[in-house]
Amino acid sequence: MTGRQGANPHPAQAGGPRSIGSVMSRLMARTGYEREQTADGLANAWRQAAPESLRAASAVGRVRRGVLEVFVSHSALVQEFGFHKREVLARLGELVPAEGITDIRCRVMADAGRTDTRPA
Repeated sequence: MTGRQGANPHPAQAGGPRSIGSVMSRLMARTGYEREQTADGLANAWRQAAPESLRAASAVGRVRRGVLEVFVSHSALVQEFGFHKREVLARLGELVPAEGITDIRCRVMADAGRTDTRPA
C-alpha cells in the first residue's frame, strides 16, 4: 500500500473546469452588473427613506467612505433635508445596512429627481 490511500485520485488542475457560479460571479463583476444592482437598491431605499417633500426633487449618487451623496434640485431642499437627516440615516441603515452609510451630503443639481432630462 502506498501513503496516498484516501487521497483524491483526480486533483483539480489549475486550468481545469470551473463552477458556473464562479464564472458568472466574475462575469457580472466585470460588466458592472453588481454595481448597477447596488445603485438600483440604493435608489429604492432612498425613495422609501426620504421625506415625501424631497423624493421628487432628489436623486442619490454614490456612497464614498460611508457618505451618501444626494442631489437636490434647489438649495432650499438642502436646508429642509437638515431637519430630516437623522431619521433618514436611521431608515437607510435598516434598508441597506451593507452600504455602511454614516452621513449624507446634499449637493444642488438643477435636474435632480427629473426622469426626463431632455430639453423642452
